[in-house]
Amino acid sequence: MPFLQFDTTATPTPDEKRAVTDTVTELYAEEMATTTDHVAVAIREHPVENLALGRAVDGPLCVLSADIREGRSFERRRSFALAAMELVADRWSVPEPNLKVSFTEHPGADLMGVDRVGGEWAADERE
Repeated sequence: MPFLQFDTTATPTPDEKRAVTDTVTELYAEEMATTTDHVAVAIREHPVENLALGRAVDGPLCVLSADIREGRSFERRRSFALAAMELVADRWSVPEPNLKVSFTEHPGADLMGVDRVGGEWAADERE
């Protein structure tokens, strides 16, 4: 179960949040070669004084913490990070310098739901 957590000072509407969660779920599946049925997404809004980024310019901030299974190449992770940052920049008007992505990789068995325990990632997972 990948867990994609957006911490932001932007103030998207409920519809804008749902659009981002739906789109980022699809982006994750596409870029990481997996299915969407186990992707979890959270959006947490913060007052501006509760979130900082050293290089930030005027405007909202957004940090994406992505807990994912081990095994994806740098190219896959980078491609997903760029797509997710572009999405948030476009949808929530977050300036590019105010975006950050952090990946934390876990063995598949560390990511689980009630009905299953994650396995190791394989390139043919979507098939």
